Amino acid sequence: MRAIRKLAPEPGLTLIEDVPVPEPGPHDVLIQVEAASICGTDLHIYRWDEWSQHRIKPPLTLGHEFAGTVVVLGEAVEGIRVGDFVSAESHVTCGTCFQCRTGQAHMCPRTQILGVDRDGAFAEYVSVPSSVLWRNDRSKIPPEIATLQEPFGNAVFATVAHELPGQTVAVFGCGPIGLFSIAIARASGAAKIFASDINTYRLQLARKMGAGFLYDPRNEAQGAVEWFLEQNGGAGVDIALEMSGSPEGIANAFRVVRNGGRVTLFGIPARAVELDVAENIIFKNLTVLGLNGRKIFETWYRTRWLLESGVVDLHPLITLETTFDDYEEAFARLASGKACKIILKPQREPIDVPRPSEEEEAADRALREQDVRGKVIHR
Repeated sequence: MRAIRKLAPEPGLTLIEDVPVPEPGPHDVLIQVEAASICGTDLHIYRWDEWSQHRIKPPLTLGHEFAGTVVVLGEAVEGIRVGDFVSAESHVTCGTCFQCRTGQAHMCPRTQILGVDRDGAFAEYVSVPSSVLWRNDRSKIPPEIATLQEPFGNAVFATVAHELPGQTVAVFGCGPIGLFSIAIARASGAAKIFASDINTYRLQLARKMGAGFLYDPRNEAQGAVEWFLEQNGGAGVDIALEMSGSPEGIANAFRVVRNGGRVTLFGIPARAVELDVAENIIFKNLTVLGLNGRKIFETWYRTRWLLESGVVDLHPLITLETTFDDYEEAFARLASGKACKIILKPQREPIDVPRPSEEEEAADRALREQDVRGKVIHR
């Protein structure tokens, strides 16, 4: 099969034509990949930065955001059929530690991540444990959107941790997760949504996704505090979502939130960040959440409803759909800052696999509708 791999501890990737198709174990499934999206993590590995040098062990096939069709089942797999259209939770957890056994699998200390700690989905086929599979309804979610559920779930987890209706929300960092969060806040009834970034292209996307106020610290004569207070009628915002990981973004999130407000820290800083805890947290009586990943699988149910219902449309954030052959151009465009989500496709004819019958698909849809019936966007 073809696969995009990190072959050596150095910058760059290689498209290999003759990688062996993985053989699924007893509890695994083999998936023919239909679409895979590039994540910021993949860009870090492509660049071979300091984090990658300490974490990645080549050779490795990248890619952890994907959608495809099940083509082979391990002998012990239950509840999955050949022909199912699936995505996957990228965090493969141990299932036995304290966190896994108490409903906190997203915190499992022995997590392996697809495309980081084990071969991923920038390939024609990927083998994953059946325990991480998520079945999709192809009639409601096409492959290019199904592949975005994994990163979109990050934003769902970080954003719906707050009561959003009627609240003023500031999002610092308009990368994909920040842009997803803006769309979720709008769909959830936020009163005002502010977006902050130093990338003009991303701020334009923020406007498309529902932000009514855009702040670029490079272009504004006012500092963040003065600008936000002026735009918000003299008051700080109710909720600040920090999605950039930049020291300035983190500092501004704490500065512009009102006394008694809430801050979510989701962006990952590249280095230690200094913060005046007394002035910025204690004296302001803030609630601060440090979050990572998604709740497995609680967040996925919320994600499904938001996308299948059409409440959130992610198509405006897909900058480019291309094939594995053009991966170099895709990574270059992402690195330029003039792209949001880029979808890669293996470019091959789908193999002929049995599809579920109409009766089976109807039963599956009924189960999914039962899963989300009565659920609301906010807690």
